Amino acid sequence: MSRFTKKKKEEIGLSPFALVFRGQQKTEKIGIRMIDFDKENVREIDINSIKEINPYKDSETISWLNIDGLHNEKLMEEIAEMFQLEQNVLSDVMNPSIRPKIQELENGIFLTIKMLQYNEQDEKLSIENLSLIVQDDFLISFQEQKGDVFEPVRDRLRKHKSKIRTSGADYLMFALVDIVVDNYIYIIGQLGDKIETLEEQMTTDPDKELLNDINFFKIELNFLRKNVKPAKEMILNLAKLESDFIKDENKIHFKELQDNINEASELSDSYREILYDQLNIYHTTMSTKLNDIMRVLTVFSVIFIPLTFIAGIYGTNFDNVPELHWPYGYYIMWAVMLITTLFMLWFFKRKKWF
Repeated sequence: MSRFTKKKKEEIGLSPFALVFRGQQKTEKIGIRMIDFDKENVREIDINSIKEINPYKDSETISWLNIDGLHNEKLMEEIAEMFQLEQNVLSDVMNPSIRPKIQELENGIFLTIKMLQYNEQDEKLSIENLSLIVQDDFLISFQEQKGDVFEPVRDRLRKHKSKIRTSGADYLMFALVDIVVDNYIYIIGQLGDKIETLEEQMTTDPDKELLNDINFFKIELNFLRKNVKPAKEMILNLAKLESDFIKDENKIHFKELQDNINEASELSDSYREILYDQLNIYHTTMSTKLNDIMRVLTVFSVIFIPLTFIAGIYGTNFDNVPELHWPYGYYIMWAVMLITTLFMLWFFKRKKWF
């Protein structure tokens, strides 16, 4: 399936309120994990049933419920009922190809953004949709599969009695989005290192393999930009959002996200321009190389044209050709051919034709 679009034919015409999984299933078993914390304590709980969430829903602690796997329609219905969410919100959650967006709800905030990861072995990007719902002292995150970039946030919750434990679910949402954007910058840097090494090959040994590398990184960077640009728009709207679910003291942090996403966007644009410049340089270099080859071949062709003419005249099959009976005719022919060659080389050199 195309990496740039994932719309299936059977999804056409579906109601936006239908709780139907519209993506590619990436995990067999749904994983549900809860981190419940306050300033003094952090508790990590594996959830086996949605009913187990009830004690934490109305507690005075802050709770982060993470769900790995989006294909269980019954589970989504139970979550919608427990947290009084409209079905169109959960329908968006179950659509991994949805564009990054921010939406204010009657009882919370819903946002979705793409989470990217970089495979060092094949140097390819993988994408996963991340959806977040924030309510009073409760955050729900939905991922397509187990494994993410949030372990530093979990470590901060476990080890530090810091701001992240006391600033509410909205600050936790900021921390998660911030690390997603930071990961954009990291990935762009990784791709950038590879792209910059191509410049060295430009001046040493440009070949077809280099062209393949340029085209490969161009595709990967375009794929990255396709997800960074909408995220930039979403974060801009998030920073402007006036909501009761974002505390006044935390609004400044959401504005800081704009600087990070702008940096990611500008870096991706810069490396895109570098790749196009490299592509132009490659074609120019190969064209120049071809011209040099054709110039040398042309010089040899021009030199041998008069030599062929001389040899043709000297070898004409007529009896009355006086040169044929000269005792030194053969040597004279070679002398004339050598003088002609040297003269032409001198003439080409003077004209700077090679």
